[in-house]
Amino acid sequence: MTSRLEKWQVDQVASLFDLPFSDLLYRAQCVHRENFDPNKIQLSTLVSIKTGGCSEDCGYCSQSARHDTAVENQPMLSIEEVLTAAKAAKENGASRFCMGAAWRSPKQRDLDAVKEMVSAVRSLGLETCATLGMLKEGQAEQLKEAGLDYYNHNIDTSRDRYGEIVSTRGYEDRVETLEKVRNAGLNVCCGAIIGMGESRQSRAEMITELANQFPQPESVPINSLVQVEGTPLYGTEQLDPLEFVRTIAAARITMPKSYVRLSAGRGEMNDSTQALCYLAGANSIFYGDRLLTTGNPEADKDRTLFAKLGMQTM
Repeated sequence: MTSRLEKWQVDQVASLFDLPFSDLLYRAQCVHRENFDPNKIQLSTLVSIKTGGCSEDCGYCSQSARHDTAVENQPMLSIEEVLTAAKAAKENGASRFCMGAAWRSPKQRDLDAVKEMVSAVRSLGLETCATLGMLKEGQAEQLKEAGLDYYNHNIDTSRDRYGEIVSTRGYEDRVETLEKVRNAGLNVCCGAIIGMGESRQSRAEMITELANQFPQPESVPINSLVQVEGTPLYGTEQLDPLEFVRTIAAARITMPKSYVRLSAGRGEMNDSTQALCYLAGANSIFYGDRLLTTGNPEADKDRTLFAKLGMQTM
C-alpha cells in the first residue's frame, strides 16, 4: 500500500503486468484477502437518467451527438421513473444506485432535478452515486448536501493517450472535477476503459495515475470497451481477456482498500473470465440488464454464477 510520500512508479506497475499469470493472481488474491472477504461482492445498479445528445466527442461513447449511432437525444427521466428503477434495483439486491447523465456539465436547473432524485433514492436506504460530467464551483457541495455518497468521474485512459480518445476536454479537466468532488467530502468513484487500442505500458500508466490519487478512489470501475457501431473506436482489435484480468489484478494490488468493479463489457465475458476477475480481486459489479445504453448480464445469470462460485452479496 502506498502513502502520500510513497507513490507508485510506472515501472513498478509495469512489472506487475509482466509477472507470470499465476504469480500475479496469487499476489492480488493475498492483498484482497488482507482487506476484504474474498467471497463477498458489492452490487451497484446504473441507470441513465438523461440519454444521448452529449456535446463531447469521446471516441468510445454512443451518446455523443457527434457520432452517428442509434442512440437518440432523450429527455431526462422523471423522479417517479427514477424511483421505480431504484426500488427494483433494491429488490434485486443492489446496495448502491448510480445515476448517469449524458452532459458535458450539468446546468443548474438540471442539477436541481438530480438533487431531488438523490434525496429520494437515498430515502429508500440505498447508497447513491452520480456521473454528470464536469462540475462547476459549488456543484459538488450541492450534491453532497442533497445526500449523494459517490461521484463517478473516470480518467478513461492514461494521461499521455487521453487526447487520442477525447478532444473536447483535457485530462486536467478531469483532474479538476475530481478535486472538487474530494474537497466537497464525497466519495470518489474513478476508473478507466480497457481495450481502446492502448499498449500494456499505457495500462500501467493509467493504473499508476489512479493509484497515486490521494486518497485513493473508494471505488474503481474497470470497463472493457463495448464497441458501438458509429463510434470512432468501433472496429478496434479486441483485448485478450487474460490481459483484462491482469489489469484487475494490478488495480487490486495497487489500490488494496478500494472496491474494484467489473463494469461495462461484462456482458461479453464468459463465466470463466469473470471468475478469474473475482480471483484477481474484483469485488463489485454493475448489476442489472442495462448499463446506460449497452447490455449487461441478466440478474438471474449473475446469481447463478455467484452460487457456482460460493459468493455472497454484501
